[in-house]
Amino acid sequence: MAKTKVRDISLALQGGGAHGAFTWGVLDRLIDEPGLSIKAITATSAGAANAVAFASGLAQGGDDGAKANLERLWRTVSQKGAPFSAFSWSNSPLAALPFGPMHLAMAFTSIASPYEFNPFDINPLRDALDEAIDFDAVHAAPIDLFLSATNVETGRVKVFQDGDISRDAVLASACLPQTFRAVEIDGNAYWDGGYMGNPSLFPLIYAKAPRDVLLVLLNPISRLGVPRRVPEIMDRLNEISFNASLIGELRAIAFVQKLLDDGMLKQSLMNKYRRLTIHALRGGQVLRDLSLQTKYDTSWSFLTELRDKGRAEADNWLRSCAKYLGTGESSVDLRKEFLQD
Repeated sequence: MAKTKVRDISLALQGGGAHGAFTWGVLDRLIDEPGLSIKAITATSAGAANAVAFASGLAQGGDDGAKANLERLWRTVSQKGAPFSAFSWSNSPLAALPFGPMHLAMAFTSIASPYEFNPFDINPLRDALDEAIDFDAVHAAPIDLFLSATNVETGRVKVFQDGDISRDAVLASACLPQTFRAVEIDGNAYWDGGYMGNPSLFPLIYAKAPRDVLLVLLNPISRLGVPRRVPEIMDRLNEISFNASLIGELRAIAFVQKLLDDGMLKQSLMNKYRRLTIHALRGGQVLRDLSLQTKYDTSWSFLTELRDKGRAEADNWLRSCAKYLGTGESSVDLRKEFLQD
């Protein structure tokens, strides 16, 4: 019987609140693929939570442990987040209003900060991480993790890796400043990594990570039609804001790759740059009809629906694009898909 060729891959996981359950499904399917080995993950926000759940389970129980721990994380998120879920809104008489709880929250937080309306610093994700993640196991896992957060004072991205990865690092990566207090680590305050790296790709360039990078996108980059209602405008602004840093990095990668292809770099410089081959699983296109408020819906039925969509899209990607892995060829045209107007 022929031995299955092992193909190593790096993952880049976007954030997106409860929509991160889609990424859970993607990981669940990739784990099942024979000969596919996830060696590095760069991630932000919900992507960071998925990354540590995967790593913790992998260290403790291999592939089966990774799958089980991902489900454990999201079950716990559902349980801990139930009192704050948009699900309760959708089943109330207020659901008929032309805006949702997230839009009300944004309006409210323009006059009150989380230091004022959340004096006890309640954070369901903190409780979920405490129950579902063993960070000693994360540190022992045979995988490189890079989790991005935004330094509040410098405005620069902070990438947590190796022994720096902790519960607080994940919370920092997922800290929306309108909802939660800044997370302080070693005297520095951090907000959601999505502002400066959603996710950050540069760690994969400098690390000895697999050059094949699969982007798991949760936010639509393009959307036809000009939004005219307040909720639609707020939703589109959210999408643009949390895609901006990724598009900037993809632009830089495309530029460097063109220099390499055209032989415009000196040999001494060529040795300093690694070519990344980029692939994309476009969850944002699948989730584009979901409103911003559903990123706060932690009902189990909704999360498992997203998981199943993630599995299905990963299966489609494996059938159509996995053949590019290890060939040195990207399965997406960066300029055409992400950079050109």
